[in-house]
Amino acid sequence: MAKTLAATTALTLLAGPAFAAEWKYAIEEALEEVQGVYATKFKEHIEANSDHTVAIFPFGTLGESADTTELAQMGAIQFVDASPGFTGSLIPELQVFLMPYVLPEDPAVLADFYKTSSTINEDLAGLYDAQNLHLVDMFPEGEVVMTTKEPVTSPADLEGVKFRVMTTPLLVETYNAFGATATPLPWGETFSGLQLNMIQGQENPMFFVESTKMYEVTDHITFTGHNTFTTAVAANKSFYDGLSDEDKALVTEAADAAYDYIIDYQKGLEDEALAKIQEAKPSMTVTRLTDEQREPFRKAAEQVREKFVEMTGDSGKAVLDGFEADIKASQERVGG
Repeated sequence: MAKTLAATTALTLLAGPAFAAEWKYAIEEALEEVQGVYATKFKEHIEANSDHTVAIFPFGTLGESADTTELAQMGAIQFVDASPGFTGSLIPELQVFLMPYVLPEDPAVLADFYKTSSTINEDLAGLYDAQNLHLVDMFPEGEVVMTTKEPVTSPADLEGVKFRVMTTPLLVETYNAFGATATPLPWGETFSGLQLNMIQGQENPMFFVESTKMYEVTDHITFTGHNTFTTAVAANKSFYDGLSDEDKALVTEAADAAYDYIIDYQKGLEDEALAKIQEAKPSMTVTRLTDEQREPFRKAAEQVREKFVEMTGDSGKAVLDGFEADIKASQERVGG
C-alpha cells in the first residue's frame, strides 16, 4: 500500500518540470511542531533571498515517513525530513543516533555537536549518496521519554510490555534489551494501538507527546535520559547536484538559519509541553529516574552497542568511534 501511494503521488508531483522554482518539502510532523517550525524558517529564508518558493507538506499529506523518503529518492519532492529511526533501515550506520546513552543530555553540547561533527557532516553525509539523497542538515528535537500504561522504574517493569518503536532494527534491539517486547509500527498506527491495548508504550520527545495527545492513551511518563530524537533534512541528490552554486549556497544558508532558530526555539519547550499535559490530565505521573535507577538501563545498553557493531561492521565501528570523539570535542568546547 505504501509503495502504491508513493508511486501514485510521484506521478502527480513529477507532472511539472523536474527542477521547478517551487521546491517541495515533506516533513514527519505537523506545521506547528518542531520539524514544521524548522521547515517554515527554511522556507522563509529561501523565499526572502531568491525567486524560488517552498511548499511544505506536513505528515500524512504524502503518506508515512517511508513514503516521503521514497518520494525524495525518486525526485518527486526536493526535500524531506527523514529521521534515522526510519532511514536506519536504508543506511545502517545512521542507527548510531538510536543507541541508548551515547548522545549527551546537555542541550548546548548537543547543539554544538550536530553543527560541528565531521562524523555527521562528512562521513555519514557521504553515505546518503548511494540512496540518491544529499544530507542538508541534522538537528535534535529533544529528549525522548517513555509513555506507558504502567509505571516504569526498572527494566523489570517493561517485562511483557509491547512497546512501539520506529521501524529500524536497532530500536527493536534497544527495547528488547530494556526488557520490553519491541513492536515496530508506523506512526499512524500508534495512537489506535495504544487505545486498543495492542501496545502499551511508546517513546517520543515531550512536545510530540503533548501535541499528538499520547497522554490520552497512556498514564505514565518516564525520563530515562537514554536518547534524544534526531531529524535529518535531505534533498534529492540529482536535484541538489543540478543546482547552481548560488542555489547550493542558498540552501546551506537557509539550513543554517533554520538550525540556529530551532535550537533557540526549543529552549523551554519540554517544560511547556509537560505543563500542558499535566493540566489536561492531572492524574498523569511523571518520573525522572535517578542515576541509580538508570544504571540497569545503561548496562542493558551495552549489548545494544555490541549489536550495532555486529550489524554495521568496520564502517559502523568507525562511525561510532568518530561520533564519540566529536561529542567529547563539543563537551570540551561548551564545557558540558
